[in-house]
Amino acid sequence: MRVSVIIPTHNEAQAIGRVLADLPSDLVTEVIVVDSDSTDGTPDLARSLGAEVIQEPCRGYGRACLTGLANAKHPDVVVFLDGDYSDRPSELPILLAPIVEGRADITLGSRLQDRRSAAALPWHQVLGNRLAASLIRLLYGLKISDLGPFRAARAEVLRALALEQTTYGWAVEMILKGALAGFRVVEVPVSYHPRIGKSKISGTLKGTIGAGWFILSLIVRYYFGSRN
Repeated sequence: MRVSVIIPTHNEAQAIGRVLADLPSDLVTEVIVVDSDSTDGTPDLARSLGAEVIQEPCRGYGRACLTGLANAKHPDVVVFLDGDYSDRPSELPILLAPIVEGRADITLGSRLQDRRSAAALPWHQVLGNRLAASLIRLLYGLKISDLGPFRAARAEVLRALALEQTTYGWAVEMILKGALAGFRVVEVPVSYHPRIGKSKISGTLKGTIGAGWFILSLIVRYYFGSRN
């Protein structure tokens, strides 16, 4: 199985070395770091550690993931992972297991099911994730607890979904389109730890509220759009 790992970055020099070092080399075929104008040497460090680095000057989490996906070389499975070391790359086998065993098309790493550090997610981020997950369960019948960034999917499924969101809505778009298309979305518990460095969005109450409102709106919009 060819596994491509895509890591969006922006000024993650403090963490990217640990992220890349912890990836299980026996499972990963290629590592693509999509960097958005880092000024701290992140691209050079990632390149020196064996990752392919692609510069994406246009900011946006979804845009970085889509750029990485477009440059992946014939993967069977694509993994998306943040570059801040809040998720543990060494847990990749947990994430891949349902796909390898033929039980899932998309797997989501839930930060709220198991070993979450109390300092890793502020209360407003936990609340926002639980609210969004509850709305998805209500409208889409999909039993999930979190919208975490550590996830994997079969490449052919990602192509079929035609993802297009360029901001943080990209992560929930994958879940919603996957559920509407009848693909098997399975959640697995992963550990979660305080990120290294400053969060670009969720570290502030204002950022979380803005992201949360956008995501909740997207959940409702996709649901009613699919019924027209």
